Amino acid sequence: MSFLTECMRDDRIDLGLIAAKLGTSEEDIAEATGLDRDAHERPARVGCASAQRRLRKMLEILDRVIPRVGTPSAAYAWYRAEPLPGFSGSTPMQLVLQGRAAEVINYIDAVDAGVYS
Repeated sequence: MSFLTECMRDDRIDLGLIAAKLGTSEEDIAEATGLDRDAHERPARVGCASAQRRLRKMLEILDRVIPRVGTPSAAYAWYRAEPLPGFSGSTPMQLVLQGRAAEVINYIDAVDAGVYS
């Protein structure tokens, strides 16, 4: 089972489940995905399509990184803090916040394929 599916409840990504599994706060997860820090207080806001897309992109990235770093919390630390080569020192989180999640996913897939070493 992927981390993404572990964080779902009733076909929606659950902010509280993500936070609990990563050992952080819902506010932190909201900030890391570009949602309002108080988004968790407004369930309709977290459940809207754009918020669910943002959460899904972060979880898709974490799913790709977990096998490499060992745990979801280590993958989340990587997501927030590791500058990616070729992206002017930007972290995956910064790139996702800029709407560049697909580039992060493509980068990870290329590393996994051996394109970058």
